[in-house]
Amino acid sequence: MNIGINTRFLLSNKMEGFGWYTFEICKRIVEKHPEHHFFFFFDRPFDTQFVFSNNVTPIVCSPPARHPFLFYWWFEFSIAKALKKYAIDLFFSPDGYLSLKSKVPQIITIHDLNFEHYPKDLPFLASKYLRYFFPKFAHKAKHIITVSEFSKKDIIQRYKIPEEKISVIWNGSSPLFKPFSEAEKHEIRSQFEIKKPYFLFVGSLHPRKNIKNLLLAYQKYYHSCSIPFDLVIVGSFLWKSFEKELFIPKSIQNSIHLLGHLPIESLVRVTAAAEVFVYTPYFEGFGIPLAEALRCHLPIISGNLTSLPEVVDDAAVLVNPFDIDEISDAMTQMTENKGLREKYSQLSANRAHLFSWDISAEKTWEVIEKGLQ
Repeated sequence: MNIGINTRFLLSNKMEGFGWYTFEICKRIVEKHPEHHFFFFFDRPFDTQFVFSNNVTPIVCSPPARHPFLFYWWFEFSIAKALKKYAIDLFFSPDGYLSLKSKVPQIITIHDLNFEHYPKDLPFLASKYLRYFFPKFAHKAKHIITVSEFSKKDIIQRYKIPEEKISVIWNGSSPLFKPFSEAEKHEIRSQFEIKKPYFLFVGSLHPRKNIKNLLLAYQKYYHSCSIPFDLVIVGSFLWKSFEKELFIPKSIQNSIHLLGHLPIESLVRVTAAAEVFVYTPYFEGFGIPLAEALRCHLPIISGNLTSLPEVVDDAAVLVNPFDIDEISDAMTQMTENKGLREKYSQLSANRAHLFSWDISAEKTWEVIEKGLQ
């Protein structure tokens, strides 16, 4: 069978959530199923590292789709034409978009509906596009994969999709993430010129990641804690406008380290060397960085909204992401109480095994296989 996959987020040295999801799932699927042929549809010149196996044919479909008008053109014209040209039997889209024009069966992964709940967090045209087209995509798809029970309920309620049309498949975390020794942690801090133990946040810097409240909570914590940890933030800004809005007060500038986007090897090291992982978005479909922190056996402070309690269960101190005092108090408790850190480190270790890309890919393939029947 010929299986087409939307791989436009496989971008060398630039991958964020959608990209890593596509990478981890698709690499495993194509390598395990040489009996099928896979067509990877890119929207720009691709890195050959993403041609995972001999049963993959990479195709570049113009134009690069990074604007709502171009989203429409790419899926409704370029992809629709390619699906017909290459006699595709099924199209899998890991980012939730599909071609409304095409008659080829399509399976999509909808990670979350943040744009429905917080439309103003996105640029105007992107928000309009997503809110207009995603209900259509959800109804057009032969089957929908989503990454949490929270997102499944949200899709059912918002778009009136039958429950049996949606499969929940949790994300995984890379086996590269693992606990490091104290000596290794010290070496990593030196490498990144971080002089003290640190809280770590990882994620694309998008308004819903709640960085503003995290910084306000950290400022309060910093001035009230006798020996405060530093704060390390890893991730790139999605929009320049949000970067301009983000203000770091002078009094805490020397204790905050904005590392930007890191390659996976560096991300693993920075994550494993953290003292505490802090992750307080106000909306999240899953939160892969949480699964990575669990694998490193880090004590975690997590937001208590949307999918996050489902991911961490009892392996985190849960806080209201809108309550700056609550976040700050949790940071203080984690700093001053070593026993608390040890307790949550052990709880992370106990939960880490639940998030495996091998399992995620296997379950995704089961959905694709049913779609081919």
